[in-house]
Amino acid sequence: MGYWDVPEGTDCVEKTWIATKLGTALGLIGSAYHIVAFQPDTALEAMQRAASATVTMATMGAIFGMTTCLTAQAREAPDDPLNYFVGGCASGIFLGARTHNAMTGTTGCLALGTLAFFTKAGKMEGWRLTGPPKL
Repeated sequence: MGYWDVPEGTDCVEKTWIATKLGTALGLIGSAYHIVAFQPDTALEAMQRAASATVTMATMGAIFGMTTCLTAQAREAPDDPLNYFVGGCASGIFLGARTHNAMTGTTGCLALGTLAFFTKAGKMEGWRLTGPPKL
C-alpha cells in the first residue's frame, strides 16, 4: 500500500509510517552519497554521519505525515493542498530547530511547504512531469 492509496485524513498512523519509511530511505541514500563525496576519516565518523542524516530525514517524514493527516482532520477538508503546505512547513521548522538556525527553519518551511502544496495540487489535477504528451 502506498501513501496515495490511504484516503486523506484517515488512518494517520499508516500514513505517518509510510512517510517515515520514505524519509528513512531518502536519508540513507543521501548519506551514502555524502559519505562517498566527502570521505570520513574513520568508520565511526561515517556511521555517525549516516545515522544523523537518516534519523533527521525519518523524523521529517514522520512530522510531515502526522501533521498533514491531523490538519486534514481538524480542518475537515481532507483533499485541500493547504494541508500539505502545513505538513511541509512543519518539517522545515523541525529542520531549522535541528540545525539551530532560524533562517534554515524559515526557508525550509516555505520551500518544503510550497513543494508539498504543488505536489498535492498536481496529483489532484493530473499534472505530469514525464511521459508522452496528451493529444
